[in-house]
Amino acid sequence: MRPMIRGRLRTWVTTCVTLVTMAGGVAAAAPATPGAHGYPLPRGVEAIMHKPGYEHAQWGVLEIDPANGEVIHSRFANQSFVPGSDTKLVTISSAWHTLGPDHRFTTPVFAVGARQGATLNGNLALVAQGDLTMGGRTKPDGSVAFTDVDHTSANDLPGATLTPENPLAGIDRIARQVRASGIRHVDGDVIVDPRIFTPPALDPQPTPLIINDNLIDLLTTPTKAGRPAKLFWRPQVAPYQVTSTVTTVAAGGTTDLTVTASPDGTRITVSGTIAAGSQPELRVSAIQDPNAFGRTALIEALGRAGVTVTAHPTGANPQGALPASYGGDRRVAAFVSPPYRDYAKLILKVSHNLGANLALCNMAVVRGSKDCFAGGFAAEHDFLTNVAHIDPQQFQLDDGRGGDATEKATPTGLAQILGYWLHTPDATAFRLSLPILGVDGSNGISCPDCPAKGKVFAKPGTVIGIDRLNGQFVVADQSQAGYLLTNDGHLVVFVELVNSATAPDIQGVVRVFDDTNQISALLQEEASAHL
Repeated sequence: MRPMIRGRLRTWVTTCVTLVTMAGGVAAAAPATPGAHGYPLPRGVEAIMHKPGYEHAQWGVLEIDPANGEVIHSRFANQSFVPGSDTKLVTISSAWHTLGPDHRFTTPVFAVGARQGATLNGNLALVAQGDLTMGGRTKPDGSVAFTDVDHTSANDLPGATLTPENPLAGIDRIARQVRASGIRHVDGDVIVDPRIFTPPALDPQPTPLIINDNLIDLLTTPTKAGRPAKLFWRPQVAPYQVTSTVTTVAAGGTTDLTVTASPDGTRITVSGTIAAGSQPELRVSAIQDPNAFGRTALIEALGRAGVTVTAHPTGANPQGALPASYGGDRRVAAFVSPPYRDYAKLILKVSHNLGANLALCNMAVVRGSKDCFAGGFAAEHDFLTNVAHIDPQQFQLDDGRGGDATEKATPTGLAQILGYWLHTPDATAFRLSLPILGVDGSNGISCPDCPAKGKVFAKPGTVIGIDRLNGQFVVADQSQAGYLLTNDGHLVVFVELVNSATAPDIQGVVRVFDDTNQISALLQEEASAHL
């Protein structure tokens, strides 16, 4: 979920605000027989759809019992809607199939040159493979860590928190392997080889080497009123420097932080105020040159491991010194990622935009292409047409994450993606990769006490803009697509989207998000009562 507004929506005080359960549960029993478009929607759902702000909005709904194909509810199911981050259902379903759930990215390091005892007379080349995390989120059990509000959303949404894992863990492991290979000194340079694919013109832009999502984390913690706030930042790699001028103000005062950076991104300043007694506030600043950053990070890690490098540790990545191939060079280290299913779970749980865009490049590479658009969308088209047997005309897409209001999907197409999974060996793994209402991921904060908690598995989508003509917010899309688990264990496929809703302020935008979760909860209760 990522608003299209570039500025921070700091007045979004409680992300995914606590869901208000409608008194009395489902407002109306389903009729005895369905009409041409399934049963009428429950009165509680209709009441939500007719609230202020939806006067000119378009609602799309499709709910299907996959056990027999019965259409339970349908409204404009074959019309195109802006899907927002529900685009990720197409992207990640395609990548899961194309790469395989057990696929692991192996990032090798080659010693290019001659060895003389413990000295390499030449260069170390880290050959980037498009690994999303490079070990920076890997937990002790090997799984991938995430929080409900990811650090990648810290500049847009409050409540973002850091995972405890070391963002440089994979780089450190590589450095230790180099030392274990017998190398103690590199009389040459360290080079990142990024030639596996050409970074596409997407936002956020996927790159072959990614460390900490190509971000510097900036965590500000209040102290006593009138005193400077504390700053923690990571990953600390030269020549990056961070300065904080943030002041702690009295409890209940205004928290307002601003991040600025030099053109190359290496000089970062955090300024503003933070209220005493408040929770730490996280912001992020972009790493402008991931290859140069990765090169320096590895040189510094080698130093910590006891391997010296003669080249200056900072500066541009000397890609021009790379060999044409590594056929005669010894591999002295390799970092192996968690399986792709864990990356898919991360992307779907927190709506990880960089990971979804990167999936296009990952698929392109598998197909032997360096062109993320041509190769990635060819893989998606092939998956839809020949694997899932879904008409690709149900979708119009131009990225992996769903960040463009010109992208479209039909409720039918999204439901067919969800239905496809139910006939695969990975059906349960995929369902559990979706945010769970009231439990985790993007919908984790919603519905903490309602009956549907833990029984709605759905990917939300959000696209927000500003209507300057009328001085209001416009919600180009708010959607939910996934599965309802009835109280007796029956799965139901559902899709709900609303396009062109309006809100007078950001709290009204939050209410639109809440409304879609209310609808999901009501549909789960209805399905439990009647299926």
